Parts: sequence; structure tokens; C-alpha cells
Amino acid sequence: MDHRTQVFLLLIFAPFLVLANHVTSPQDVMGLTFLKQLWNNTPPSWGTRLSDPCEDDWDGIRCTNMRVISLILPSMNLTGTLSGDIDQFSELQILDLSYNKGLTGPLPTEIGSLKKLYNIILVGCSFSGLIPASIGSLQELIFLSLNSNRFSGRIPSSIGNLSKLYWLDLADNNLEGPIPVSDGVEPGLDMLSHCKHFHLGINHLSGPIPSKLFNSNMRLIHVLFESNKLTGSIPSSVGLVKSLEVVRFDDNILSGLIPLSFNNLTNVSQLFLSNNKLSGPAPDLTGMIGLHYVDLSNNSFDTSDVPPWFSTLESLTTLIMEDTKLQGEIPVSLFSLSNLQTVVLKNNQLNGTLDIGTSYSSQLQLIDLQNNKIHEYEGNGGYDGILILVQNPVCTETGASLMSYCKISQSSDLVQYETLPNNCVPSACSSDQVSSPNCKCAYPYGGRINFRAPTFSDWENSNVFKELENNLTGFFSKHQVNVDSVSFSNLTKDSHAYIWLSLEVFPQIQNRFTRKEVSNIAFLLSNQTFKPQKYFGPIVFIGNDYSDFAVETIAPSKPNKSSNVGIIIGAAAGASVLVLIFLLVGIYAIRQKRRAKRATDQNNPFGKWDVNNKSSGSIPQLKGARSFSFEELMKYSNNFSEANDVGSGGYGKVYRGTLPTGQLIAIKRAHTESIQGGHQFKSEIELLSRVHHKNLVSLVGFCFDRDEQMLVYEYVANGTLKDSLSGKSGIRLDWPRRLKIALGTARGLAYLHELCHPPIIHRDIKSTNVLLDNRLSAKVADFGLSKSMGDSGRDHVSTQVKGTMGYMDPEYYMTQRLTEKSDVYGFGVLMLEILTARKPIEQGKYIVREVRMAMDRTKELYNLHVILDSAIGLRTTLVGLERFVDLAMACVQEEGVNRPTMSEVVKEIEYIMQLAGLNPNAESASTSSSYEDPARVRHPYSNIEAAFDYSGVFPSSKIEPQ
Repeated sequence: MDHRTQVFLLLIFAPFLVLANHVTSPQDVMGLTFLKQLWNNTPPSWGTRLSDPCEDDWDGIRCTNMRVISLILPSMNLTGTLSGDIDQFSELQILDLSYNKGLTGPLPTEIGSLKKLYNIILVGCSFSGLIPASIGSLQELIFLSLNSNRFSGRIPSSIGNLSKLYWLDLADNNLEGPIPVSDGVEPGLDMLSHCKHFHLGINHLSGPIPSKLFNSNMRLIHVLFESNKLTGSIPSSVGLVKSLEVVRFDDNILSGLIPLSFNNLTNVSQLFLSNNKLSGPAPDLTGMIGLHYVDLSNNSFDTSDVPPWFSTLESLTTLIMEDTKLQGEIPVSLFSLSNLQTVVLKNNQLNGTLDIGTSYSSQLQLIDLQNNKIHEYEGNGGYDGILILVQNPVCTETGASLMSYCKISQSSDLVQYETLPNNCVPSACSSDQVSSPNCKCAYPYGGRINFRAPTFSDWENSNVFKELENNLTGFFSKHQVNVDSVSFSNLTKDSHAYIWLSLEVFPQIQNRFTRKEVSNIAFLLSNQTFKPQKYFGPIVFIGNDYSDFAVETIAPSKPNKSSNVGIIIGAAAGASVLVLIFLLVGIYAIRQKRRAKRATDQNNPFGKWDVNNKSSGSIPQLKGARSFSFEELMKYSNNFSEANDVGSGGYGKVYRGTLPTGQLIAIKRAHTESIQGGHQFKSEIELLSRVHHKNLVSLVGFCFDRDEQMLVYEYVANGTLKDSLSGKSGIRLDWPRRLKIALGTARGLAYLHELCHPPIIHRDIKSTNVLLDNRLSAKVADFGLSKSMGDSGRDHVSTQVKGTMGYMDPEYYMTQRLTEKSDVYGFGVLMLEILTARKPIEQGKYIVREVRMAMDRTKELYNLHVILDSAIGLRTTLVGLERFVDLAMACVQEEGVNRPTMSEVVKEIEYIMQLAGLNPNAESASTSSSYEDPARVRHPYSNIEAAFDYSGVFPSSKIEPQ
């Protein structure tokens, strides 16, 4: 029995099963049934067929009004995947599946339909693939914790729609690409004004940190971007977020100066900027009066004297500035800061005399100054902490090499902390049990606590961790969890400067926990309910699997005789009703199927489409395109949500979607008034499906269902050429890139004209119909106005005028005779747009005329300096630009016969690229404003000003100027 059949039978039987056995919503019972089929190691309480999830209190299930509102199953050893059937839980508010490393596969798009979710916590699993953009539709979401998985791809910009989001943790994944910010079309993380936590460390994020990411309306306290591939400078806008407490930009490729605006961040206590390429003088942090922990090591600062803030930051506990070109003497006042614990200034050019003084901090445990130029040490103060002066003149030239501070054996490694017994003798437990701090043998639940940015470095101070133990024990007691004691051990520091501490939690009554108890403990830690003192910084718990659950038995109720009689009568009645319903449903289904088939055959051009019978003349000749149902595209686009709306035009709207394979798609959905006849639509997809070229956007499929017409294309990541020329996309197009884009577009058109049989005329070449992929390769898009030349052998097609003003061939406009040279004209206008970044018609000026009037072939760059786009790189040598202009002007000749063919255009651009020293073969939602006019009218550009008065010239058309 297949999955669909099971769903159908559940839908039929569910109401009666509920009447007989269940009070839980049948929809939720169905969802739990699906999960049980997908997962291994589900709790035993899920195993009895007649038990009720809500009434019988299934492990991990919490209900309100007999609807499942939470699935909390951390550390349950679950294995399997999470399917789209998660959408059955329409009332779900909390989803916590953390610490189940056996949960794999992608996160289903359908999760976006759970509109009441406010907690998604999937920490420490093995989920992979893209984070679905549909998450951006969960308007109630407060916690989004997906850290420590294997998610890849980009951070969905739709997360910016989550106006209530408080905690965003995507750390420790394989995410890549830029940090998304809003651009007027797409949302971005800058819109999360209520969010307090940006935890994005240990990924592969790249590109600059957008200045727009930070603003004064934000409430952020943690910004953790460590261990990525971020480039560019640190934006000064960080200084606008005065609520910040922790800033981590370390282990990236950041350059430039540290912004002076950092001095506005008076609440920041932890600042990590190490292992970058930051330059300029050592930064002035005088205003950051709340600093406890500072690490600026391994940057490219200029040689600088010791900055004055060394002695003024009263809260400072840890100062680390290795390899930062510091010089001069260390002021004795630094060591007298009352909270100071660690000073690491090795591999610098510090010189003179080291004087720690007599009033140094009582907490000072480590001073590491190895590999400097210190020639004398004043040790009169009797400092007895760890001091390292190896590779300083004081050790190599003064005969003090035997002194303790001149021996490399001194170590600054972390002390191994371990919880001691509470005034008792540890029990001799069996090999699989552990003695608790109260000396009881038990099976503890464990995991590791990750301190992502602690404010202290005095790891020898056991009182700090004893305080944490007491706080955690009291916390569990407050929440009425069966916990006897907690134990810490294995204190370590990793390469990301994280501090890890192993945690074991011991049961109080039995020697092992029940599933509910483990679930409660893990959830209290995973959802950040436990808040230790601020000096521990942001912490994350990564739990272990727990396999030693206590067995819980629930005695079945014993029905009396009268209830037995009632059950028998009810079962008999129910069975009779079910038989009758099956008969009625079967008869109704057969009749409806026959009726639908007749209607389909009569009205639907796809009704007789047999994909297995390729010999039938009625079958569309599709090559690779597939048919999608309306429900499929609705699912892939998250119900055609606004978050996935990427563009609109005269035809309709374009939505971004994601196929189950992870492939991104663009869904072009027609407005009702744009719906064309079924046979016309069939002809159009036949045309598009035979177009296959790397410089043309590929048709993935189509939808002809529920009176809808939708085309499904590949999704092209970097938007339109127009967006890049206007600066909207943030992509800078220099001269070589513009040549490659022009060549790619020309190759795509040449393919349509000369390699397709019969040839295809695009008819709407413009900058919004040229898309740029990840490598900025051009892809011609939007074939909504394309016209096939047919097999008649004629050199033109007589057709109503359609196209976009500014790019339209005047000859076609006047004669209604469409040829391949009409595309050549539009491409010539596009070439001028590539050169100037100006619209074809702007403020009444037509670009072809403006270039023609300004051109002077006797002068450098044809005297077009004023018209050329400054971003093209006017200060560099623009080899071949004059030939490019000549080619463009040849393409926009008044008469088509005088224009080159697209294959000739391709050869000329390839030659220009070779002149510029470029390899022409190297790899490096659109809208259509159209109109129809049955009458021949005057030349479209004879009066540019009049071209904007559409009401008089085109009374029945719909035209949008570019």
C-alpha cells in the first residue's frame, strides 16, 4: 500500500476512529502516524495503536484542546528524515528535535505552513541542504536555532520578515554567500529590529559585512560572525547599535581601519577581532568602558605605541594583542587594573623595562610577553603568577636565562576543572554507571556546554564553576525536574576560542531518567531558559544521546461489562456505517472520474497527452520540461507568499521556489487577464522546451491546472542586467565583465536565430530580460513575446506590433514585418545601455540619438566620456571600446538590411575581447512591458516627447516606459 493510499484511507477512517478511540485531532494523529513511519527509535508510548496521543500523554507530545502544540524530543536517538507531512500539525507552536544526530536530509518547505510556530530548535542534528525560504512566513517565530547541522547554501533573505524573532542561531553549518540585507524588493536581516542574537559563526559566509545590516533601531546584544570568509572593512554602522554586549568578527578576511564609532559601544564587554587583515594604527578603544575581554591579535596594524586605553579600562580582565606591531614600554598602571587576569602581548616590538609594580591585580594569573625586545625586568613586587619572557633580550643577553620567566616550560594551558564530591566518598559503581557528586551510582544525562565568548580567563578559579553548578542545580529544582546534582569536567579551549565544559546531570529518585525527564532537561537548555551570569557570555548546550531510560508502564484500564456491551454495539454500528460510506464513495469517485475525463478531453489541450506515446501527433514535443500540478508549485513557493515574490510585470508575477531536490526555480504566474488559450499556451511551451543553450534561461516545466497558466524556469541568482547597471544589485561591472555579458547575450540570440529549427525571434530584448548567474554569465530570459518563423522559408513574419518602447525596431514598428534583424536592433540599444547605464528613453532623450550626436571618431573614446558610465572604469584603458560603439551603431541602423546578423555580432565581440587580452570562451524575475496595436502608426522615435503620451497614440494598449 503506497503513501497516498494510506493518506486516503486515514482521511476516510479518521473521523470514526476518533469517535471510537481518540479525542486527539485526527489531523494530528495522522501527522504522528507519518512521523512514526519515517523515524526509528520513537518512544514506546507511541507504539500502541489504540492509545491516544493527547489523552494518554505520549512522550514528547504536549496538547491543548486536544491539538498537538509541541513536539519536544531532544536526545531521543531518533533516526530518519523530516517530511512535508509536518504540515499536519497546524496548531504546532514548539518544535524541538535537538541532539538527534540520526535525523538527516533537508528541512521540508512545508514547515512554512505552520503559522503558529514560535520555537524551532534543531540543534546538533544532521539536517542538510538549503534552509527553506518558507521559514520567512512564520510571523510568530521567536526562536530559530539551526546551529550545528550541515545546512548549506545562502541564508534566506526571507528571515528578515520575522518581525518577532529574538534568537537567530545558524552557527556551525556550511552556509555561504553574502549576509542578506533588504533592497526594497527582498527583505534582509537588517529588518530584525527586535532580534537580540545574531549567531552566524563557523560557516562559509563571504563578501562584505553590509553597512545597512546595523541601525540605531536594533536591540542586538550578540553579533557573532567569527570563522567565516567575510571581506572588506568593518562598517561604522556597528557603532549605532548601542545595546551590543558581545562582538565577534575574528577569523575572517576583514581589512581596513577599526571604526572610531566603536567608542559608542559602551556596553560591549567582549570584543574579538583577531586573525584578520585590519590595518592602520592600533585602535583607540578609550570609549569602550565596559570591555572585559579584548583580542585584536594577528592583524596588519601599523607599528604603534602602546595605546592609552591599556590603563583606563577598569573592567578589563583579558588583553590579547599578539603580533600587532606594538612598541614602547608597557605602563605599570596596566597591571594595577583591579579585574585583570590575563595579558598576552607576545610577538610584538615592546621594549624597555617591564615593571609589574607592587599593586598589581590580585587576579592576575598570566603575563605572556615572549618574543619582544624587553631588556630588563623589575621583579621587586614579588609577582608569583605565570610570566613568560622567552626570546626577549632580558633572557638572551643579561644572564637571566635560568630564571623561571625565561623557560618555555611555563604553560598557559587551561586548567582541567572537575566537580568534587560533596563531602562523601565516591561509590564503586558498575562499569556503565557513574558516581554523582552526592556519591550515588546512576546513569547521568550529559552533553557539552559551549561558552562562545566568556568575559573571564581565570580558569583556575574553581569558585566560578562551583557557582555555575549551584545555579544550574537550583534552576532544575525551580522547574521541578528530577535532578539530584550536576557535575562538570574536561575544561578545554578549541581553535575558535570557545571554552567547552562537559556536563553530567544525575537523577534524584531512580538511578536513571525517564524520557519525559530527559526531554524536559534538554529543552530547558536548548531554548536558552537557563541564563547564567553575564560573565559566562553566550552559551550553547550540545546534548548527547541517552539510551538508559527508566521504563514507564501504564496499566491499561479495565472496562466493565456494561462498557463492553457499549463498545460492541458501537463497533458494529461503526462497521456498518463504514461499509455504506465505502460503497457511496466508490460510486461517487467512479462517476466523477468519468465526468472529469470527458471534460478534460473536450476542453484541455493536454487531455490526450500521453507522455509515453511519442508517436502521436497531438503530443507536445517537449525536451526536458515537466508538468507541475498547482498544488506542487503552491508548495514549492510557500503558497505564493510575498516573501517569495521576486518581480512582476504585464504578464503576471514571478515567485522564487525550491524543488524537493534543492534546485531553485522561478515561477512565472499569469494574471487572469493575461491567460491565453490552452492551445496557444501549449504551442508556447513547445517552443520554449526546445530552447537549450547556456546563455538562455532554461524552461524547467509548466502548470496548466485549475485555470492557471504558469511557466517554471531555472532561478538565476544575480538578478537582471538592469539591476547591476543601475547599482541596485551592488555588483560592479567593469569593462571586461560588460564585454562578457554582451557576448553571452549575443550568443544566446544567435542560437535562437540560426540553430533553432525553425528560427525563433525573441522580440523583447532589453536589460531586464538579461539575467546574470553566479559567475555573471548572461542568460536571456522572458520568451513571452517570442515568435517562431515557422517552416515557410520566408524571411519575415507579419504580426501585430509587440515589444518595449526604446528597444523596438522602427522598421518592424512601421511595417509590422518581424525579422531576426528586429532582435539585432534591440541588442544594439542594449549595447549602448551597457556602455552608458542609461535607460533607452530618459527624460525625453533617446539613447541612440544621444550617442549619435555626441560621437566624434577623431577623438579619444569617440568623445563619449560624458555619456559613458563612470563605473565602467574610465581611468583604465578601455581597449576595443570604439569598435564596440561602432558595432552598436551598426546594429541600430534604420533599415534592417544594413544591420549585421547576430552571428556576425558574436564574431566581432569575440575579436574585441581578444584585443583586450580576454579569453572569449572563459567562464566567468523579469518583466515584459508590451503593447499591441493593429494599426500602422508613425515612427516610434520621430518625436521622443510624444512617446510618453500613450493615451493619444495607443488608446487601447498597455505600455510602460523603461
